[in-house]
Amino acid sequence: MKFGVSTFITDQGISPTSLGTALEERTFDSLFIAEHSHIPASRETPYPGGGELPEIYYRTLDPFVALTAIGVVTERLLLGTGIALIPQRDPITTAKEVASLDLVSGGRVILGVGVGWNREEMRNHGTDPATRGRLTDERLRAMRELWTEEKAEFHGEFVNFDPVYAWPKPVQRPHPPIYVGGGEGAFRRVAQLGDAWLANSMSPQELGPQIERLRALADREVPVTVYAAPDDPGQVEGYAGLGVERLLFYVPTMPERETLEYLDRLAEVAARYR
Repeated sequence: MKFGVSTFITDQGISPTSLGTALEERTFDSLFIAEHSHIPASRETPYPGGGELPEIYYRTLDPFVALTAIGVVTERLLLGTGIALIPQRDPITTAKEVASLDLVSGGRVILGVGVGWNREEMRNHGTDPATRGRLTDERLRAMRELWTEEKAEFHGEFVNFDPVYAWPKPVQRPHPPIYVGGGEGAFRRVAQLGDAWLANSMSPQELGPQIERLRALADREVPVTVYAAPDDPGQVEGYAGLGVERLLFYVPTMPERETLEYLDRLAEVAARYR
């Protein structure tokens, strides 16, 4: 089983380059970082975690800028979005950002995607929350065309363009892996458009039956990465028993010294299972 880290990179915590270097030194295989373009000051959508929305949500760095900086100072670390909010992103621009990062990093990108939860945020991008699922599916399909075809075109309900040239193409073929985030509502998207399921934090006991249902729907062995997995040894052993491909330990956004100490503890846990 592989071990990575998920976190929010902001202007108040450890720098992207220091974090990336520290993760590679501690032999973590990947980093997945969150995205929020902004948070509306007047909110209606409840925070899924309950209570007040932490300020890290409106202080996140652009994920592709941060991951590019990390890619420059690392050699092996996989660079993931956890998650990129596809309903809030232009597919042509996003396809170019992903392909460019894959090129400059030597093929280390994982595109974690999701439909988002903050309805006010997506409305500011011109997205109707009621159709964000269909919009996400179309944009992912359009991006795959842009990555894989010399002359790409797409004609759908939300995305429409005649043949275009769009380079660079990704280093990874046919394109960087797409990890679809979400719960059971995302299973059809995982089956049709995903290379793996980025599962929300849950216990092995809850996760096992969901993996079975997903693989029955997809009719294949879908790899599973668990986002914000607990570092409790008993839980880690449970995930290993399910054949989970990767655990992402969640790292709170903290200054550099505190972050490095936290990573040291997580690295000790991971070392027991490598």
